[in-house]
Amino acid sequence: MIEHQAEILTPDGAMSTFILHPERNGPHPVVLFFMDAPGIREELRDMARRIAATGYYVMLPNLYYRSGVQELGGFIGDSPQALEARKQMFSLMASIDIPQVMQDVDALVGVAKTDPAADSARIATLGYCMSGQYALSAAARYPDAVKAAASIYGVRLMTDRPDSPHLAAAASRAEIYIAWAEIDAYAPLEQCAPLAEALSAAGVKAEVELYRGVEHGFAFPGRPAYDKAAAERHWERLFGVFGRALAA
Repeated sequence: MIEHQAEILTPDGAMSTFILHPERNGPHPVVLFFMDAPGIREELRDMARRIAATGYYVMLPNLYYRSGVQELGGFIGDSPQALEARKQMFSLMASIDIPQVMQDVDALVGVAKTDPAADSARIATLGYCMSGQYALSAAARYPDAVKAAASIYGVRLMTDRPDSPHLAAAASRAEIYIAWAEIDAYAPLEQCAPLAEALSAAGVKAEVELYRGVEHGFAFPGRPAYDKAAAERHWERLFGVFGRALAA
């Protein structure tokens, strides 16, 4: 596996991005892997490695670069340090929005287009928590290139704003996969069915799958909410979607 850290220039600064891909058999389809609210950490880099090992060129950008933050550190528990990290996390999450992240997507795609290891004509987007909305929005921004988009317990997927992610999904041509945790204070269960109905009515090729009995964060091994069976199911679904949509 080839790994490196790149400083990708955007109009707002240098966005540190973890890039990795297999050594052989390229160019590889691109996966834009958007971080969740706690930010970049080794847990996410390991997930990126799992994706890349199956034949993908993975880009994991630090979306908090505008605030000069690289990694938040420990955010789990009730220690003063964890409480402060969570306070900072919510502030940072509120500091970015869809237009800003789409600007970042432009920069990521621009770099992928120049790398002979990347097949930028075949892209998948993946977001967890706060970034499910960015994965869906990117699919509409690059409808010819983004073949698959996945949101895992994503928040704010259906709003009354003109840039609502569910409208972006309808404007894309990607295969959409949405995993919804049954127990989720950030994306309440009552929002799940209306989203599925709206996507169906718009003719989107989409699956909204309810993961019963699990909580927000179930896919992350480092979280108290981690559920191994649900996490492995979500990997099965992701690789199924990516394999279908990104096939040469």
